[in-house]
Amino acid sequence: MFDKILIANRGEIALRILRACKELGIATVAVHSTADAEAMHVRLADESVCIGPPPSKDSYLNIPALLAACEITGADAVHPGYGFLSENARFAEILAEHNLGFIGPKAEHIRLMGDKIEAKRTAKRLGIPVVPGSNGAVSPDDDAMAIAREIGFPVLVKAASGGGGRGMKVAQTADDLMLALSTAGNEARSAFGDASVYLEKYLQKPRHIEIQVLGDGRGGAIHLGERDCSLQRRHQKIWEESPSPILGPQARAKIGETVAKAMREMQYLGVGTVEFLYEDGEFYFIEMNTRIQVEHPVTEAVTGIDLVLEQIRVAAGGDLPETQDQVTINGHAIECRINAENPETFRPSPGKIQRYHPPGGLGVRIDSAVYQGYTIPPYYDSLVGKLIVHGKTRAECLMRLRRALDEIVVDGIETTLPLFRALVRDHDIIDGDYHIHWLEQYLAGGDRLKGGS
Repeated sequence: MFDKILIANRGEIALRILRACKELGIATVAVHSTADAEAMHVRLADESVCIGPPPSKDSYLNIPALLAACEITGADAVHPGYGFLSENARFAEILAEHNLGFIGPKAEHIRLMGDKIEAKRTAKRLGIPVVPGSNGAVSPDDDAMAIAREIGFPVLVKAASGGGGRGMKVAQTADDLMLALSTAGNEARSAFGDASVYLEKYLQKPRHIEIQVLGDGRGGAIHLGERDCSLQRRHQKIWEESPSPILGPQARAKIGETVAKAMREMQYLGVGTVEFLYEDGEFYFIEMNTRIQVEHPVTEAVTGIDLVLEQIRVAAGGDLPETQDQVTINGHAIECRINAENPETFRPSPGKIQRYHPPGGLGVRIDSAVYQGYTIPPYYDSLVGKLIVHGKTRAECLMRLRRALDEIVVDGIETTLPLFRALVRDHDIIDGDYHIHWLEQYLAGGDRLKGGS
């Protein structure tokens, strides 16, 4: 087991990692920018090191500064969390070259899954169902129109190195295709330094279903059920639940085993999530995230397995916590991502939290690094915290969530709480009848948030 772990992240995920380390008896090192000197994980860690000024490129993405922090403190492993360097294969290799543990997958798997085109090819080879689309990047020499017509309009133009919804354009008809190709290519070049794009069938009203996996790197892997992450805005998830309201045990077992089998064949190490679009009873692979995800607590709630703790254990050479037949899905869990944003325009609202009261009670969990008097800096993600609620049934879970949302207080800044208070009372949400375009259509419908202050 590791003796001392450096947490190469900030905010709630840094605090989450710190808690797992403490439960394993591992010493912790917090790194922080000058903007995060008063952060909760910095206060609670055994040691802390300032690694640079507020901009991410000068601090949390500064690999030499992180290596120096490991050297100064004697840390023997690094946990990257999510975002920042969590899916940077070169970072994993550099740590290995310095005899430092990387709590994440093998560099080759990060690199493979980071390239959307190669990831799709690999998924296909491993027997995972994929969305109909081009075989690879669409070059100037290719007849993009012929490929698109073969797939069938509408088609989605996607950046090969993309993420977060950037470098994605829909071509509804043949007339839209050329503009979509050039716009997506230009976005991809400016955001990721790679203008490569590929084509995929655009599904009309799919669900976003993802399978959580855990591998030991030696050919053992299990799946921990699915999460439904279909409530999204601009391809960003805001509400996640497990299990999905539309999947039955048979469909879950079938897609879960398909994914777990692929991970065994890859000899995948650590946690990962294989993401699908689901429509008319069919799954279509979209990507794999080779890291812990923001929405991991809903899986923890229904399985009772601490994913971050297990991530550390398997990275240190430990065994999987359970066999596949021991994994059980108990009850229902929902997570709301509460952001420091205007609930209607989603304009960021950094600033000082004047009053803060987290909700409590049975089945209520809040993953947050904020506190009363804390100032949310303007330089990073606007996440205030994640509210996770668990119940014996989905109906119980929704009622508990309604109660918890009415209980939480965050004053001094704008938050998206009014949106969630409205959503939890909406008939479509209560019935589980939504898809990946539902939220944007809902928000376009005008004054939806009345009574949700």
